Amino acid sequence: MSNDRLRALSASAASVTTRPSVGDEERIVGRFTVECFDAEGNLKWTDGFNNTVVTVGKNLILDQALAGSAYTASEYMGLISSVSYTAIAAGDTMASHSGWTEAGSTNAPTFTARIVCAWSSASAGAKALSAALSFTMTASGTLKGCFLVGGSGAVSTLMNTSGTLISAGLFTGGDRIVANGDTVNVSYTLSI
Repeated sequence: MSNDRLRALSASAASVTTRPSVGDEERIVGRFTVECFDAEGNLKWTDGFNNTVVTVGKNLILDQALAGSAYTASEYMGLISSVSYTAIAAGDTMASHSGWTEAGSTNAPTFTARIVCAWSSASAGAKALSAALSFTMTASGTLKGCFLVGGSGAVSTLMNTSGTLISAGLFTGGDRIVANGDTVNVSYTLSI
């Protein structure tokens, strides 16, 4: 038999929760999957990484989804060069992203244009490209990652600062070297 004794300095407490709160905490998360093939079609490397959905990109997504009318989506994928790279920041915009440069016409490696995105229907809280986008390199260089630009004014022209930067991300495996004739295939999924 056990005897419980409560001393004068001891205390006990109990609580009951009658209406626990239920809530969703949502995050916008984008994921790039990238493969590089040489001119003969051999796989050179592959990488997958999450990105930073920048503040102006979040605002664009919210404004168009919750308050948009007569809106036609047009998004383009681009690649980030290692030239002058320091960082990607949540405050980056297409007009001001001092920590990174777009690969293409001026910054190696080069290719001809950003590629327009075509999307599959949303499912399970995610929207993905309907097919990978293929960039064919016209000169060698080093890539850091990828970015997505959309909204009013977004175009395929390299180095163009129009449109709204939605997201940008870096390879998890470090910088990736590509050569003239390589093909870089990029897939992307955005989840909420």
